This record gives sequence, structure tokens and C-alpha cells, in this order.
Amino acid sequence: MNAAAAPFRQQILLVDDEEDALVELAESLENEGFVCFTATSVTYALQELTLNPDIALVITDLRMPEESGISLIKRLREHTDRQHLPVIVMSGHAEMDDVSDMLRLQVLDLFRKPIYLVRLIDTLNSLFPLAKHRF
Repeated sequence: MNAAAAPFRQQILLVDDEEDALVELAESLENEGFVCFTATSVTYALQELTLNPDIALVITDLRMPEESGISLIKRLREHTDRQHLPVIVMSGHAEMDDVSDMLRLQVLDLFRKPIYLVRLIDTLNSLFPLAKHRF
């Protein structure tokens, strides 16, 4: 990332078992100045969260082969240091049960796949406003 192009913004963890989609999303968000970490499973996501305590948001896929995004969120909510970490879920096919789980687990937002990037960036900008510089 070109540091001059965008000021440093929050660290975000992206979790998706589809590596191509993960890389594409990370590049798009890094162009907006965010620092992105990626993980292709819940296990790797938990490792990234341990290694990078400044991660301010998790964006996770719902359906993954080993463990679901809901499982990841439940683990976060049970972990005292990370229980209030904001989470956004992305899914190609969320069902009503998933939605009720997400509400109970205080998920910030649900995005349908493919991600509508403009809406995601608007959401991130409202969560993490760019600092206004005075000259």
C-alpha cells in the first residue's frame, strides 16, 4: 500500500474460505487506507486476532467448510478481551436462523455476496471516520 495515497486507518480482519474473494476485498479496503489481515478459516482468524491485538473490526463469511462465521462470532463474544469487537457478516445465502443468531450476537451488518463495495466502504467510513486535518 502506498502510505502517501491514504492515511493509516483501522486494522480489519477479513475471513473467507474463498481466497480470491479475500484478496480482492483486502486490496479494495487497503486502497481506502485500511490495514487488512486475512484468514481462510476460523482457526486462522483466531490466530490473527491473537497476533494483532489492534484489529478493530472483523468481516467474516458465514459459510465455511470447517467452522462457520457464526462459530467465530460466538467465540469472540465468549472471549473477554474481544467480546465487543464489531463484526460484519457476508453471505451468499443467509437463512432466517442465521439472521436471528446474528442479531443475538450483535452483528453490525449483513452483506450479500457478491459484496456491494460502495455500501461496505460507506459503512466502514461511518464506523471509522477519516480524521480531519487542520492546516
